[in-house]
Amino acid sequence: MLSQLPTPVLDPILSLSVAYRNDPRPEKVDLGIGVYKNSAGVTPIMQAVKQAQDIVVATQTSKSYVGLAGCEEFNRGMLNLVMGEAAQLERTIAIQTPGASGALRMLGDLIQVAQPGSTIWLTDPSYVNHKPVMEAAGLTVKFYSYFSRDSKMVDTERMLADLSKAGPKDVVLLHGCCHNPTGADIDFAAWQAITELALKNGFTPFVDIAYQGFGEGLEQDAQGLRYMADQVEEMLVTASCSKNFGLYRERTGVAIVMGKNAREAANAKGKLLTLARSTYTMPPDHGAALVKTVLQDQTLTALWKQELSEMQQRLLNLRQTLCNELRNQHNTAQFDFIKSHKGMFTVLGFAPEQMTRLREEYGIYGVGDGRINIAGLTEKDIPYVADAIVNVS
Repeated sequence: MLSQLPTPVLDPILSLSVAYRNDPRPEKVDLGIGVYKNSAGVTPIMQAVKQAQDIVVATQTSKSYVGLAGCEEFNRGMLNLVMGEAAQLERTIAIQTPGASGALRMLGDLIQVAQPGSTIWLTDPSYVNHKPVMEAAGLTVKFYSYFSRDSKMVDTERMLADLSKAGPKDVVLLHGCCHNPTGADIDFAAWQAITELALKNGFTPFVDIAYQGFGEGLEQDAQGLRYMADQVEEMLVTASCSKNFGLYRERTGVAIVMGKNAREAANAKGKLLTLARSTYTMPPDHGAALVKTVLQDQTLTALWKQELSEMQQRLLNLRQTLCNELRNQHNTAQFDFIKSHKGMFTVLGFAPEQMTRLREEYGIYGVGDGRINIAGLTEKDIPYVADAIVNVS
């Protein structure tokens, strides 16, 4: 049986971590895998999460199953965080999932069951996991224009032209904020225009918001998503707690469905639970217990928001400092677009050969498509990274 299996293709991002760990050079820099690191190069546990963990350990009395939907208090907390407390929650449901990737697969499966033969449209380029997850769910995948390789920003005109071709059997996946991999976000006017197209052409919006709070702030980053939710009849949403709560290894995510009415939303939840039963059955509890505890305690919520704001401001400073270094020490404005991008990532516009040179000659690890993780920088790395970028450009 196993002899029939082909040699696996290495994951383009996760394989970088292995190569980085095996690299003996002391000056090496990991800008590949998408995790936040502080000035010491460490992915920290947030203080609000540490305090929540103490509370959970002290008060939890059982390790029994929580249920197919996960922790309902977590689900309500995430609905409020993502959709807003004034949203139409009476026709919106949520289930806890093993990370946002688990949520993507659950909603992909839901689309295939509810509307067989659907096509899902992804940004070009998009998060590396979007295409394989949606294809594994049985959906046809198409790409719509998004990123201009010339301006390094969103090509709104071409994007809207492509999306005007999506119809009632189509689902359009949007990045809620901090686009992965490019860092180039659509503006509010584009959110409004896409919403109008959804209403006119009948396609279903699907918003993946994995970095809420890392762009301009918790509320600002959800502005477009919430506007769309107020206008359309149906909508799908996935959200992650990996970044904004720092719970990468706890695999804590949520799948959200907004229906035309409460009955249809409840039917969607029932089907999602059936789908969950046939895959992972029960989501892991610990990360959701921590998030629930933070969101239910005003003091912890305030501390968490402060820590998240500090992380977001540091990302902005890293972008600005890198651009200043390139301008002041190398007299180039070629990479000024970096400071206009949002969140953790930026696409440099480098060819795979240039990314290989960064890795082999300088020990700087970025993804072959030109993506680098700004959150992987430390302040002391910036002059070295700027030199390398200029030397291979």
